[in-house]
Amino acid sequence: MVRKYLIALSAGICAMAGTAFAEDVVKLGTVVELSGPGAPAGTNWRDGVNLAVAEVNEAGGILGKKVEAVEYDTQTDPQISRALVQKAIDDGAFAIMGTIYSGSTLVNMLVAQQNSIPQFVGSEAPNIVEKGNPFVFRTSSGAQKGVPALTPYFKDTLKAKKVGVAWLNNEFGKGGHDVFVEEMKKAGIDVIVDVASEQAQTDYAADVAKLKQANPEAVFVYMNQEESARFLIEAKKQGLTMPLIGEVTLTEAKVIDLAKDAAEGAIAHVGITASATEVPGIAEFTRKFEEIHKRKPTHDALKGYVGVWTTKYVTDMIGELDGEAFAEKMKNLCLKAADYPKILLDTCWDDRGEMSRPSFMVQVKDGTPVVIDTVPAN
Repeated sequence: MVRKYLIALSAGICAMAGTAFAEDVVKLGTVVELSGPGAPAGTNWRDGVNLAVAEVNEAGGILGKKVEAVEYDTQTDPQISRALVQKAIDDGAFAIMGTIYSGSTLVNMLVAQQNSIPQFVGSEAPNIVEKGNPFVFRTSSGAQKGVPALTPYFKDTLKAKKVGVAWLNNEFGKGGHDVFVEEMKKAGIDVIVDVASEQAQTDYAADVAKLKQANPEAVFVYMNQEESARFLIEAKKQGLTMPLIGEVTLTEAKVIDLAKDAAEGAIAHVGITASATEVPGIAEFTRKFEEIHKRKPTHDALKGYVGVWTTKYVTDMIGELDGEAFAEKMKNLCLKAADYPKILLDTCWDDRGEMSRPSFMVQVKDGTPVVIDTVPAN
């Protein structure tokens, strides 16, 4: 009897110790595309998250508690991502980091909302912040803010009258496409050729041929990384000579690695880039990332990094692990880099979770994305 009592007492003490340990840890669920078509973006996001977590822990954690990031691979499948957001929440996640693909976020963000769990996403489809979800926050501006920043380039720099658009037919691509077409209409520029492609498409011969035949003065390219690289390779093969201009992905390190010299001269507007080494925080992030991973980070790595640091800053402000208080604090919040250096750039969120901060125009020169202009926050 005594032995049974001691065993029970020991088990109780262990359970209490386990609970105490759990309470000393702030879990983040990294729900992201680690395999499938979204893997290039997802692995960079995860690596940015993990770098931030290590730094946050060195700085004392969140509310004095150690931060732990637990990975969940969505396989770039929206329904799997939904199930994994629920699993991360069941596993005790205070916040969700991910997803990146807009089609997945539109499905899984409802789960986080129903559980009052803050969620930082790398997705840029306009409709993500139009759903009235108070718990979802972007880590870069949506297409409805980013794409219009290109209008002056087409209108004033290129003085284009006729343009084409090559886009990926998914939630991400459709959102950017629709905004671009409307922007060109407002600017008095004709879209004379409009070519949609499919996710994971490998052959762009017909797409590029259609663009070449129409002969626009410039082409807006809006695709994910692997598709962007394949498009650029085919464009070079067929001798497409007009400027190729994108938003976010076209000049990313992964695209350049895949397309090689076919990426030369490509131009893009990017919300944040490791090429902006004139920004001290970005330069330091890039140095650390390359030291650890032996490769250049993409914008997705920076976005994941910012998500974690924002989680720390805001949670420390409210002084408790409370999702609803967190969401309320995020409404119309602005963080200045001078006061919150790991945010990297002066950053604001509106009452829908949309982000606003300075951004950049980048061009690939000698195989490297180079900042050619800074765009003020809008």
